[in-house]
Amino acid sequence: MSVKNKVVVITGASSGIGEASAKLLAKKGAKVVLGARRESKLQQIVTDIQQNGGEAVYQVTDVTKRADSQQLVDLAKKQYGKIDVMFLNAGLMPNSPLSALKVDEWERMVDVNLKGVLYGIAAVLPDFTKQKHGQIIATSSVAGLKAYPGGGVYGATKWAVRDLMEVLRMESVQEKTHIRTSTIYPAAIQSELLTTITDKGTAKGAQKLYDAYQISPERIANVVAFAVDQPEDTTVNEFTVGPSAQSW
Repeated sequence: MSVKNKVVVITGASSGIGEASAKLLAKKGAKVVLGARRESKLQQIVTDIQQNGGEAVYQVTDVTKRADSQQLVDLAKKQYGKIDVMFLNAGLMPNSPLSALKVDEWERMVDVNLKGVLYGIAAVLPDFTKQKHGQIIATSSVAGLKAYPGGGVYGATKWAVRDLMEVLRMESVQEKTHIRTSTIYPAAIQSELLTTITDKGTAKGAQKLYDAYQISPERIANVVAFAVDQPEDTTVNEFTVGPSAQSW
């Protein structure tokens, strides 16, 4: 089953990887359902897709609210009659040393990066289980593969996503529901992640790194499209992707 005519729900769709993936998948013939908090951005992306001959709808979505994730899935089914792929991409990265005790930011990362993924899975899993097919893709990070000073809580949420997705893959095999999973571990990708960093020292170091190495989110969109395009009997479970010049 190719990308064409698949219904793909994307969270964190208003910029970066989510926006790039939505536009590429729509160009390849998918019907995309976009969720994020910024309505004006979503409106513009949907307009761009439609003007280029694609199909897209959106709904303002806060992934920290379980009902919002459910409503986004419901919109996909109402608009297009089904759902084939859930791309759980929303995330934020307000990194800082643990000693800075930015507990409010820790909680926000847990809410968005981990609970947001859990709520997305909860919203789509009953349909995928019933129809015995479907695909869940999640954006983790290279910080979900190795530890980085300043990224303790961010990394913890991304390690959790890694484990969660692997267990989901294994359980779907045991339960014979045929749900495919793919976890993406991006390195320095041009996005709005750095704008969430309030710790000045951490922000300065991250900006220097990204200025030197970052590649466009379209590179990750290509990986997302590749994963979606695989035959239903094939799971490509993990992708680690980043600048060829960066020693992540």
